[in-house]
Amino acid sequence: MVHIKRVYEAAATSDGYRVLVDRLWPRGLTKEKADVDLWLKEAAPSTELRAWFGHQPERFAEFSRRYREELSQHPEVLTQLSALESEHGLITLVYGAHDEEHNQAVVLADALLGRRTVQSAVAARAHERDPR
Repeated sequence: MVHIKRVYEAAATSDGYRVLVDRLWPRGLTKEKADVDLWLKEAAPSTELRAWFGHQPERFAEFSRRYREELSQHPEVLTQLSALESEHGLITLVYGAHDEEHNQAVVLADALLGRRTVQSAVAARAHERDPR
């Protein structure tokens, strides 16, 4: 299961394994206060894409498309997040943006869900071919 949460919100045991998915460390936040288990900078959008997006909601659809394209160039990021989800059961992607609906964690969580759907479909086809 994958959740998303602002890193500025208090950490909770219900967050599971907390993964910071920002390229830059959140302003004014100590490592103790952030309480993240992993800072996965590689999961963040490129500096150029982040600058272009500028957290402008009207650019979110195009940002999502471009960010997914970047993620497709680095499949190891989604592989690592999927492995963490399998290992811990629940991961929370934490981010620093103010906008809770238009940020990279939303896109990442959706990409992980889509990946899981694709993996399930592949497994189902494999089982149809060899139902052992």
